[in-house]
Amino acid sequence: METHLADWIKGTPDGQLAEEILRNCVHCGFCTATCPTYQILGDELDGPRGRIYLIKQALEGEPAGRATQQHLDRCLTCRNCETTCPSGVQYGHLVDIGRRVIESRVARPLGERLLRGALREGLTRRWLFDPAMRVGQALRPLVPASLRNKVPERRPPGSWPRTEHASRVLILRGCVQPAMMPSIDAATARVLDRIGVQTLVEARSACCGAVRLHLNDHAGGLADARRNIDAWWPHVQAGIEAILINASGCGAMVKDYAHLLRDDPAYAERAARIVSLTHDLSEWLPARIEAAAPHIGAPAHRRVAFHPPCTLQHAQGIRGAVESLLVSLGAELVPFADPHLCCGSAGTYSVTQPELSMRLRDRKLAALQAGAPEAILSANVGCLAHLASAARVPVRHWIEWLDDAMARA
Repeated sequence: METHLADWIKGTPDGQLAEEILRNCVHCGFCTATCPTYQILGDELDGPRGRIYLIKQALEGEPAGRATQQHLDRCLTCRNCETTCPSGVQYGHLVDIGRRVIESRVARPLGERLLRGALREGLTRRWLFDPAMRVGQALRPLVPASLRNKVPERRPPGSWPRTEHASRVLILRGCVQPAMMPSIDAATARVLDRIGVQTLVEARSACCGAVRLHLNDHAGGLADARRNIDAWWPHVQAGIEAILINASGCGAMVKDYAHLLRDDPAYAERAARIVSLTHDLSEWLPARIEAAAPHIGAPAHRRVAFHPPCTLQHAQGIRGAVESLLVSLGAELVPFADPHLCCGSAGTYSVTQPELSMRLRDRKLAALQAGAPEAILSANVGCLAHLASAARVPVRHWIEWLDDAMARA
């Protein structure tokens, strides 16, 4: 793709990256075949190729208006298009740049500004979100369905193991997961404890930065990344074995720290080291489970469907790891149509684009439940909450399934 970037961005780090990405695009349109919003809306500008043209025009200095902003807002950033693209176009990085540029040039209506500000501040601050979630869960039977869908039923986390092991790993002290589904972190710690690994949670770490970054608070997202690096660095120096992420959306973000901070002389090297230690739980655990040969009992649900989050299969490129582990541990995997497509959660997308999000959720659930699984498993807190809001069967994180099976041995 030929580019003629405007002087105000040409030669800047964002401009250089955007130009490189744009020039890799060959207009083939393969990406539209797997774009969820294009499939639903049928509008070229609501597919990756159309959005790339809109971003290119903005970066070349052409006027951009509210319509351009809305087309970019409707993108899930699922990055399915990256998996499909034969030319290796890094659409995720390009759309981040495009959104920042449009955000600086197109004013949003007051209602949108207030909503996005509330999401940025409310979701990322534990002292605000935790008590709000507890109140919501206590009042869940009394609130309208539209609110109830955002508040999953509370599951008791169970005990946290206290045994110390020579092998130690860090897990992220995230923003929404500890309040919405504390059972995920606790199940992770118990599974790791059974194979001789101690789980540490650094109290000074917090939100990975994805919420702010994808709501166009780029500086805030980078500040979150730097805070986590600072919090984890003493553990890195002490020889921590790994940083394990059990929410694939957070994993995708943490693995991008080196890219996001590549021009920061104070953090570039440390960010690269953090990324080298960071693994999704599903890519780190299988070999260690096999080596430890733990006893696995009969799980409560043997026949399961696994929904691979977009942040796992497209952003991180991890495909089949969870499925293979589940099968090796005795699960019967139920196949379903279009596992590559997004469920519609996409971080805050279910709040900012509720109609599209619900249509995608209902389509995903229809596929997942067509084979009559006893439960649906996934690997990201947002997907879990989104699917659970309308599923006919239990929806759990796969590590909870494994913890349950180990407990029954």
